[in-house]
Amino acid sequence: MRLPGPWLQGRLIRRYKRFLVDVELDGGALVTAHTPNTGSLKGCAEPGMPVWLRDTRDDSRKYRYSWELVAPGPGVVVGIHTGLSNSLVRESIESGRIGPLQGYEKIRGEVRYGLERSRIDLLLEAEGRPGCYVEVKNVTLVEDGIARFPDAVSSRGQKHLRELMAVAREGGRAVIFFCVQRHDAEVMMPADAIDPEYGRLLREAVRSGVEALAWRARVKPGEIVLTRQIPVRCP
Repeated sequence: MRLPGPWLQGRLIRRYKRFLVDVELDGGALVTAHTPNTGSLKGCAEPGMPVWLRDTRDDSRKYRYSWELVAPGPGVVVGIHTGLSNSLVRESIESGRIGPLQGYEKIRGEVRYGLERSRIDLLLEAEGRPGCYVEVKNVTLVEDGIARFPDAVSSRGQKHLRELMAVAREGGRAVIFFCVQRHDAEVMMPADAIDPEYGRLLREAVRSGVEALAWRARVKPGEIVLTRQIPVRCP
């Protein structure tokens, strides 16, 4: 996935009010940018971390700059924009990169379904096959090579797991897809210490027939590419 610039590099001063960050650009200017991520960004929002902002060049926005990338450690760049995950996964399916999700003729996004009035991120369809309901989750938290989700208690994420279990029970194909927007993860696991109920529901979902997939990405200013599948473990 190509990400249009221009890109500005700096260092994080602080994150506040959930959607705002103050950044000191490399040239010394101080700017406030929008944060396109509602999670806690645990491990990715410490003052002093190198960050990249995208200049939207849209002066009609209240905040022209968008915080998109952060380097929480040497050689590691993380994509924090949750809104990109659906498009990234869709593009990877359409290009044939995601083997387990091939063989479908059509992909639709944001389709209403379920008893809890949800919208599925991606619905894969083909004549003669059950619909494949794919719920995409953006993952930014990695500790000691283990990617974890969620990074904050997620009642919405819990709801999505219940909806996917209902799809599986009714004979459809249900997939929870963890899009890890960084390259240093070797395995994906639920963040039980943060949201134990999500971890419980994920294990129940897997036992109920919901497929759990995870892919990690190579991230740099201007481009994000899913590169390799990693195992999902729910011990």
